Amino acid sequence: MSWVQQSIKLILAEMQRSSDTHLFQVPMPDSYQDIQVYIKDESTHPTGSLKHRLARSLFLYALANGYVGEDTTIIEASSGSTAVSEAYFARLLGLPFIAVMPDTTSKHKQAQVEFYGGRCHLVKGSEIYSESERLARELKGYYMDQFTNAERATDWRGNNNIADSIFHQMRCEPNPEPTWIVMSAGTGGTSATIGRYINYKGANTKLCVADPEHSVFYDYYQTGDAGLTHDRGSAIEGIGRPRVEPSFIPSVVHRMMKIPDASSYAAMRHLSDLLGLRVGGSTGTNLYATYQLASEMKLQAERGSIVTMLCDRGDRYLDTYYNDEWLQQHGYHQSMQSVRQQLQTFYQSGVWQ
Repeated sequence: MSWVQQSIKLILAEMQRSSDTHLFQVPMPDSYQDIQVYIKDESTHPTGSLKHRLARSLFLYALANGYVGEDTTIIEASSGSTAVSEAYFARLLGLPFIAVMPDTTSKHKQAQVEFYGGRCHLVKGSEIYSESERLARELKGYYMDQFTNAERATDWRGNNNIADSIFHQMRCEPNPEPTWIVMSAGTGGTSATIGRYINYKGANTKLCVADPEHSVFYDYYQTGDAGLTHDRGSAIEGIGRPRVEPSFIPSVVHRMMKIPDASSYAAMRHLSDLLGLRVGGSTGTNLYATYQLASEMKLQAERGSIVTMLCDRGDRYLDTYYNDEWLQQHGYHQSMQSVRQQLQTFYQSGVWQ
């Protein structure tokens, strides 16, 4: 058996050992009995985030295409979670790994990459792409390029992808076919997988993508201009991009929402209080959009279900999103208070203001 065959076997065995992530129901106001909200907890993967699925797919894609050998150094551009997951798989295969990360990436994520034997190479946010390409050339390594390859690497037709898993887990619920699936986009790979799966299965489900501030995905969706850029990156680690990424496929998305960062952080803390566990900022982005859709369904007297994602746990952001001093320094603290009041009013009365 060749090294590539052995490596693919190792990754498939890891996938076989991994149980599916839990889908649990989010408490809703009493007046929302006809609308159920569920959240899929992707933080229970071995590397703690939704990106574990992506990293596995990217490694299988690279191996099956013959891009990676037993001495290949793996390089990736990432704001954190993908790098953590790829470091895990690189260690599984005994490969060197370098994460090219923005210098604003949380210390916790950097420590996790290093825990799995990877090396963090910190640069200014706009330089992660060119620096990854340079390192791959100089080291004769392989640049994974999640932003290009995410939608190519994932099997959107089934094979227990995240969409297939959601529809399977919803089968016994009061409204088993979700009215909406809500998520945010980093590479765009997961939204592409879910949107394609919905179309492939002929489901009536619609896909909503929530986009944070300082990301161009929403504007690209509205205008179709693939040349859009932003002069700074998203403050919500893991989602939103300052340029249009090749893996983001707007034609499979039914609706997009622009979510202010303060709303994401407030919703993050609101959900953490509801669930009794800390969630990350992108999960707050997802929840805020989910509540808005649920309130619209209520106004239109619709019944149905909404599924969204718990992308990662908040333990990675103790020095930032859960640090009141950090929030104050970055100008979020005051605006968060009004959003938290909005969310509390909604939870208590069902009124979305």
